[in-house]
Amino acid sequence: MKHLIICLLALILGCQSPTNSSTSDQDFRLTSDLKNYWFDGTAEISSFKLVQSRYGEAREGEAVLIFVTEDFLTNEQVKANQKSEKSKAVLKLNRTKNFVTGIYPYSIMNSSFTYLEEKDPLAKITTSIQEWCGQAYIQLNKKNRLQIESHSYFEGEADQNINLKNGLTEDELWHWIRTNPELLPQGELEVLPAFEYLRLHHRPIKFYPARAIVEVNEDYYSYQLSYKELNRKLKIDFEKTAPYQIIGWQEIDLNDKNKTTTASKFKTVKLSYWKLNHLGDERFRDSLGLN
Repeated sequence: MKHLIICLLALILGCQSPTNSSTSDQDFRLTSDLKNYWFDGTAEISSFKLVQSRYGEAREGEAVLIFVTEDFLTNEQVKANQKSEKSKAVLKLNRTKNFVTGIYPYSIMNSSFTYLEEKDPLAKITTSIQEWCGQAYIQLNKKNRLQIESHSYFEGEADQNINLKNGLTEDELWHWIRTNPELLPQGELEVLPAFEYLRLHHRPIKFYPARAIVEVNEDYYSYQLSYKELNRKLKIDFEKTAPYQIIGWQEIDLNDKNKTTTASKFKTVKLSYWKLNHLGDERFRDSLGLN
């Protein structure tokens, strides 16, 4: 039966048509295996060897993906101190990058939150970028529309309030991979790209036409999102079986393949990291290769 399910998943993922708009909420239910995985009281922490393209050169660094479930207040859209009728379960992804350009360092963090087992899952996205020239911060809250606040030290980007219609965002697709990869949208789409990309490349915050496909490889699946207007392609590789761990990704400049950013997985652990804040707990960073 297990092999039959895997074969069926491969057949579905191999299709090149967009997700059917009539997909029911029932289709978004987590399997029992995924519920056991995501609600075991720990977080999944994966470290990656990063080669970041910046200013036309390759910079070695490190990236980390932290996936964890938590209770989330739907009105305030922040972590709840305790579960209640005012909260829902979300899957949170903290995605970080650290690298150095010449004398000065970059630190990038993206946090995204999606409601579990819902057809329209996105709740919130925040992105911050720090380097010695200054800082940039963007926050998106999804309720009836996408409400976005953006702050940057660059002229023309300083302080913005942007309202967009509800739509698909690049950041939530990382969550779809981990919970419902068979429902990943494919075909011609309108997508709000990652805020990290938009700020690093000084692009307007808006939806861009994109084409998405799922490529079936021998040992893994690859979700590929191409933006013709941006000359950009995002390629996320993930395992074929639950819990569909991400094994690496590429951010490709279609004008110059030498400007590609790559992240290759080093190690994955499951830990209650919020308890590991004492002297001596640094050994867990060593085990992840985060030295």
